[in-house]
Amino acid sequence: MASKESLGGDFNRIWSASLVTNLVDGVLRLAAPLLGVTLTKDPVLISLLTAFSLLPWLLFAIPIGAFVDRIDRGYAIVLGNIIRSITVLAIALTITLDLITIWILLSAVFVFGACEVLVDTASQSTIPQLLKREDLERGNARLQTSEVIVSQFLGTPVSGFLYAIAIALPFYLSGFGFIVAAAIIALVPFQSSLKAVPTSALSVRKSFFAEIKFGIRYMYQDKRIFHIVVITTSLGFFFSLSNAIAPLFIIEELEVEPQYFGLLFAIQGVGALVGSIVAPRVSRGLGRGRALAYNLALASLPIFFIGLAPNVWVFLPLTIVIGFTISIWNILLMSLYQSFIPAELFGRIHGARRSIVWGLMPIGAVLGGFIAKGGLRLPFLIGGALSILIVAISFKTIIRIGDESAEIVPKNDLSP
Repeated sequence: MASKESLGGDFNRIWSASLVTNLVDGVLRLAAPLLGVTLTKDPVLISLLTAFSLLPWLLFAIPIGAFVDRIDRGYAIVLGNIIRSITVLAIALTITLDLITIWILLSAVFVFGACEVLVDTASQSTIPQLLKREDLERGNARLQTSEVIVSQFLGTPVSGFLYAIAIALPFYLSGFGFIVAAAIIALVPFQSSLKAVPTSALSVRKSFFAEIKFGIRYMYQDKRIFHIVVITTSLGFFFSLSNAIAPLFIIEELEVEPQYFGLLFAIQGVGALVGSIVAPRVSRGLGRGRALAYNLALASLPIFFIGLAPNVWVFLPLTIVIGFTISIWNILLMSLYQSFIPAELFGRIHGARRSIVWGLMPIGAVLGGFIAKGGLRLPFLIGGALSILIVAISFKTIIRIGDESAEIVPKNDLSP
């Protein structure tokens, strides 16, 4: 069992693989939208980059969640990273051969998104198996902190440098990076099994589709999970509506040159880094419920004001605040779910809730693209205003459920 100083060797393996994937994710986060903007200036097509990356959560999150609960989760992580590598290297090759189009890029983004569903679901399902309940916030904070540092402070600047040399280079680097991440998981056996070990009537093997139905039903019947899912689904829809055309907004409205994108993302990451470091302390100081509610409110307000930003110097501090608050929210929200959901069921229920939360984001993104035809600032103004309204209505509910999750002992013996 991991000591207070160490979270254990198995957790460190997952963490090490995530460091590599975070690096290449940062590279792709900059390179893909820059490539998209060179292929089209249509805001609807640009919004489809976001929509296609999120659409797999709607289509595949639930079946993949059930799949993850039925196999060794380490194998699932390896499989997803290998397919991601093939996909990104295929994009690099089409760029090299001058065959790339916006539709090829959109297709690759969709496949990449499906692999992200598999890897993220498998990785997050392992955490409750590898850590004690009191270490969940600490483990999630470490993952979030390393993601910000490696992705935004290293990955995006490297991507900008490589993109300036040759457009295909960031994609070649990313493809090889995913192979390395797969090797870290595949080559050394875990001390702890990452398979779902049945411990109760809940985990008795059923048919694949019966397990999918069970995940949906469980999420609906646990009203605390259900209410949080409804709140995050609503906010995710309007956040996605706001941000879908952000690359075009930054280039066209704020007049930022593409070569400065890496620096811009790195500066934005300051808030996310600080938030990921202080999240456990904020939770202890305010209580998990208030920390969740306050940070969600502070994340929504700047979205509206981005729509009024006259230049990049006003835009940057607003995004730093968003990064800070969203980092805290993500860490505490994942700890909330890991506290409520038994580890052996996490894949199914996590897939069901993400299918809903992330599944509606593509619709929000496309709607944001159409709204942007009336002005690139409109998605931020409309999405921000409606997000503020949702937070105001649900504020007390978030506090109550968050506080309950910090006290509850994970359930291991319920009937389906």
